[in-house]
Amino acid sequence: MAFTPLFGHQMLYGADYNPEQWLDMPEVLDADVKMMQQARCNIMSVGIFSWAKLEPEEGVFDFSWLDATLDRLNAHGIKVFLATPSGARPAWLAQKYPEVLRVNEQGQRALFGGRHNHCMTSPVYREKVKIINQKLAERYGKHPAVIGWHLSNEYGGSCHCPLCQEKFRQYLKDKYQTLENLNARWWNTFWSHTITDWSQIHSPSVLGEKAVHALNLDWQRFTSDNALDFCKWERDCVKAITPDLPVTANFMEFFLDYDYFQWAKELDFISWDSYPQWHVFKDPDYIASYTAMNHDLMRSLKGGQPWVLMESTPSCTNWRELSTLKRPGMNTLASLQAVAHGADSVQFFQWRKSRGSSEKFHGAIIDHVGHLDTRVGREACDLGLKLSKLGEICGSEVKAEVALVFDTQNRWAIDDAQGPRNKGMNYLEHCLDYYRAFYKCGIAVDVIDETCDLSKYKVVVAPLTYMLREGYAERVKNFVAQGGTYVSTCWSGIVDDTDLCFLGGFPGPLREVMGIWEEEIDSLEDGIEVYAKMEPKGAELCFNSVEPSDIFKGHELCGLVHPDAGTEVLVSYDVDQPQSYSPIFYAGMPVLTRHAYGQGKAYYVASRMDRAFYDNLVQLLIADHELHNGCGQKAYRLAEGLSVTARLSDNYRYVFIGNYASYEQSLGLNFAYEDMLNEDEQGNKLAVSGAITLKPFEMRVLRRPINS
Repeated sequence: MAFTPLFGHQMLYGADYNPEQWLDMPEVLDADVKMMQQARCNIMSVGIFSWAKLEPEEGVFDFSWLDATLDRLNAHGIKVFLATPSGARPAWLAQKYPEVLRVNEQGQRALFGGRHNHCMTSPVYREKVKIINQKLAERYGKHPAVIGWHLSNEYGGSCHCPLCQEKFRQYLKDKYQTLENLNARWWNTFWSHTITDWSQIHSPSVLGEKAVHALNLDWQRFTSDNALDFCKWERDCVKAITPDLPVTANFMEFFLDYDYFQWAKELDFISWDSYPQWHVFKDPDYIASYTAMNHDLMRSLKGGQPWVLMESTPSCTNWRELSTLKRPGMNTLASLQAVAHGADSVQFFQWRKSRGSSEKFHGAIIDHVGHLDTRVGREACDLGLKLSKLGEICGSEVKAEVALVFDTQNRWAIDDAQGPRNKGMNYLEHCLDYYRAFYKCGIAVDVIDETCDLSKYKVVVAPLTYMLREGYAERVKNFVAQGGTYVSTCWSGIVDDTDLCFLGGFPGPLREVMGIWEEEIDSLEDGIEVYAKMEPKGAELCFNSVEPSDIFKGHELCGLVHPDAGTEVLVSYDVDQPQSYSPIFYAGMPVLTRHAYGQGKAYYVASRMDRAFYDNLVQLLIADHELHNGCGQKAYRLAEGLSVTARLSDNYRYVFIGNYASYEQSLGLNFAYEDMLNEDEQGNKLAVSGAITLKPFEMRVLRRPINS
């Protein structure tokens, strides 16, 4: 069943808008709204960094320019996400109340400047934020243009000031209750680190302690929770006055600082800022799948609810090493990809390029020339036309039979483990290996964490689950016992959620369900590969595009696995190895095992493998579970650069077919469709069937009735 649309059956389209930068040029502001209409924009994010304009002196407020802005936008049919301005405090605030500025891990307090360098614990900062937020809510909470709150901007970072240190100690007291318990869970007998008074605890620092992994892990959890507490403070300030206006906070790309699954519970809808490097052409599927996985993560944060693409760039970014332009068509393709994966909006940073400062050369719909008759402006107008035809898709869902476990807290622990590969465990890339193999078959994937429900999926893939959080192993056992298929990998089930190693052999509490014991793990230098061969049993199991004599390759990590009685070995390390790494003493040991548990199956992959391996493993899973692609037909591997994704309403299947390659491609269709973006001379949607041809960087959007 589809979701209730976030903002009605109208695809939102717009940008970050900063009129406060142009108040001395009223002709620019008048031109802006006319061009917004020309581009079919219907939403703007306003006020994101405007605190100094709203409160130029302490207690002195000027809302006249914002009054005029909201009235002007509303008169032209343009709605607003109104931002709270806490992301960048005014200079007077930092000067009068220096405690609001952050302290780094070496004890140095920041100077005024930049953004997001405020202490989120500071009572002074919270009080000043409350005042400005409530004034905004009181003044604009019922303004007809305002449809939601944009809390701050890209929350991030941490503070090590005395206020935060004391709050961290209280966090630990609440969690562990006693020092004896904390010392035991942190394993503080190591290096004589036993804590005898709470005041002895300090946040991790290069000047002090950074080798107690449980300390580091708890600090990251505290940092995420403390920032979330500040976000909730902002939310509550505006919700107290405008309880019916939904709130969001714009998230970032596979963000390491905070646990977004915890944050998602406190927000009404998810939004994020997407800036992929689409100009990497040597592998057209890499950036496409990488970005799709991030979109799917954002969709999965609130159980599949549609989300908002709050920022992207219509042309280039100016903060990467190269400000490479998006090729013609690429902006439309990237925007429609977001819609395909659950977005009910497309917004850009920024509407108009600044004249000065650090983002004056960042991409925008309106360049310094000041009009829409540019390559980027014309494509933005065309995209607006396309999105205006897709309103009925709003609220539709992406139905996934497969889940990928990508857990932020596990990622924190892996990165800090001091072994087995300190030059890079590449957790994100390891997860992407599996995601990409499903993506290339057009199979929808939810990206979840260890706290999420597993029961609604046929297949759950969980790479490098080094840390098993409380209750996760039991949920895995229940999932498999009840008929699910679980795929685990090397370096899983190693520690509990305070980073203490499991005793009795790895993968710890998952040993029973996986049917193996991983005795050791070998770490390989970059560029070194080990060969693996399919066993006769594996050749019978739908590795149907590969001959039994074919060789797979492993790299980075190689687990040394012992199968239990009854566990099948499908792939093993080969006796014959390349000259650069020959011989290996673990030749003949398993690389891929399968274990029956209850009514389900558990697969264990002992190494990080090559693409051919993952492609064939997914073919095995497709055959096991009759997995379907976005078109609703049995999944198969698509040609390089092609993608198929679907959203479903109560009445229609909406199929998005994309070509991320720089050359024309075709795809055969098993069903008859209507073209959502193209009509005949009478205005009827074009019928599409048989083979469909896509230009370079083109996305086609088709629909057919659910029951057809």
